[in-house]
Amino acid sequence: MKKIYLLLTLFTVTVLAACKKNNYAEGTLSPIIAVVDLKDIYKGADVTLSADKLSGAKEIVGVVISDAASGNTPAGVLVVQNNRRNALRGIAVAVGNTATKYVPGDSVIIQVEGATLTRVNGSMRITGITETAITKVASGKALKVQSVPSGMLIASPDVYENTLVTISKAVTTPEPKTGESLAGDKQINDGFGIITLHTEATAKYAANELPFSANFTGIPVIASTGTDTKVQLWPRTAEDIFALAATRPTPIVITGYLTDPTGTDANYEYIQLKATKDIDFSVTSYSLITCNNAGTLPPSPDGWAQGGARTYKFNLTSGKVTKGQFFYVGGNKNIYGAGSTDISSATWINSTQYATVPGADGIGNITGNLLANSGNVAGIAVFEGTAITAANAPVDVIMYGGNGAVYLAGPPEIGYRITNTDYYSTINSLTRQTQSFYGGGTNTSKLGLPATSNFTKLGGVYDALTGRWTTGRTVTSIPLTLTTPLSTIESGTGFTTIQN
Repeated sequence: MKKIYLLLTLFTVTVLAACKKNNYAEGTLSPIIAVVDLKDIYKGADVTLSADKLSGAKEIVGVVISDAASGNTPAGVLVVQNNRRNALRGIAVAVGNTATKYVPGDSVIIQVEGATLTRVNGSMRITGITETAITKVASGKALKVQSVPSGMLIASPDVYENTLVTISKAVTTPEPKTGESLAGDKQINDGFGIITLHTEATAKYAANELPFSANFTGIPVIASTGTDTKVQLWPRTAEDIFALAATRPTPIVITGYLTDPTGTDANYEYIQLKATKDIDFSVTSYSLITCNNAGTLPPSPDGWAQGGARTYKFNLTSGKVTKGQFFYVGGNKNIYGAGSTDISSATWINSTQYATVPGADGIGNITGNLLANSGNVAGIAVFEGTAITAANAPVDVIMYGGNGAVYLAGPPEIGYRITNTDYYSTINSLTRQTQSFYGGGTNTSKLGLPATSNFTKLGGVYDALTGRWTTGRTVTSIPLTLTTPLSTIESGTGFTTIQN
């Protein structure tokens, strides 16, 4: 027994000696707290920012995004944003006249210990900061700008307030009067919600004319009056408002599709469309092309005109539709596959047995899977005319599904061309450069994969006069059975409507 105790004692001494020999220093807390964590401290009441509350930190770092000199920033406020812990967040700091000493792109360190975290008219703000608490460490830093649909701003104002964002392809509503200025509160609509555009009467650009359509960049500010809370977008300078040219209206919009009929997919998938004006296809022809990007093939150099296993083309060269009328393109005229409701009474502009007949004009092999219901990104595009090459842009396009290699930046750029829709833009809202392909620039939006055994309804409001979606298309899945009537996918609420 003594021998055992002796061995244990020797082992303990050896371990302690080894620990002493490798006396690693314990970690120290960072003096910097991320803005995302700072904002999380606020729980509805003013908070004095002590070391305990800050988890041992005492300062924030960030890049200035406000421009006090332009006159369209809340008075006496410096707005900074930072991207720490993979979260881009911003905060307004009340500093009085000191705000005018900083310009966008200045990198600063702000000592916040002892200051107060509060809300002023709904907007989160740090108060009690002195001029000496701010140190500029660099200038000319690049500003991170996020392209954000207004619906996301409205749904998550705390995420985006006091950061720099762009709302793309928004229109002023109501339409501006001739000579109407930017001064005051204006309503802008990007198809996914309505946001107030705020310009102080004393802003340097307040007298500039209000554009009908633009990419609007600015700082979201939460504004509360009683129980009413709204998000306002405050542009900083005239350069934050990039007017857009008028959009050419499309005569056809995509309003739905069936990707997973019961039983075999072959010859039973279809696309639903709606006319925005009267069309005689024997006089004015169009075409519809689907893309299916299964596997690991590289991007298509000929885009929608690639053919083979990638794209399949239907020519629309006969028949008539009237404005606001649904019509269909696809295989057999059944609502949900073999043996289901016959919907031949609907308007079919092209019904092709795509499992045995190649695509029109050599674009597309025979296929048992016209519309993907799993895997990589897939799409549907409508074109003017029938002579389609890689250079042709569609008049409407929808992409849905997963990922996959469908775009190459080049040069030369290759992939699937897009057009101005509710989801895509030919002008990059952040760089203001041309972007013509899905996957390039900000053109990365896609709808989710359709639900099994459901018709995918795309519901929105399209203005046939201005060529803009006043309400962007959103997906609703409609369950189908063998006896579902045609009216289920054509009538009721939430379907795409045409105005003007």
